[in-house]
Amino acid sequence: MNPLEPSPPRTICLVDDDTSVLKAVSRLLTSAGFVVQAFSEAAPFLAYISANRVDLVVLDIWMKQMTGLEVLAHLCSLSPRTRIIIITGREDSVVKSIATQVGAVGFFLKPFDDEAFLAAVHHALGTAAEHGTKV
Repeated sequence: MNPLEPSPPRTICLVDDDTSVLKAVSRLLTSAGFVVQAFSEAAPFLAYISANRVDLVVLDIWMKQMTGLEVLAHLCSLSPRTRIIIITGREDSVVKSIATQVGAVGFFLKPFDDEAFLAAVHHALGTAAEHGTKV
């Protein structure tokens, strides 16, 4: 690849069973130049990640069919280099501790600050944030 050419947009997987969160976070990430693969259930996401390289996953913890911690366990074995940012609607220090211990690079309580979230995404991917945002 020519170093003068811009790098292709990075794909981020978003896993959350709340469709309003999927739409809002997808819009936010897309507006920042990322390609988003959104999943409202864990099983299709796990199938996707077993066949595709994914640099970053934004993962909800409290989902109906499979908790985010269960997804996280599968994710760590299927794709150990994938970075993970946790989003959750419940304050839970035990979950935060477990997620951090297994390598989550960010933990956000919904609703979260868009700029802080995007800064964490850029940091996780090792990309420079645009629009003057510092990482």
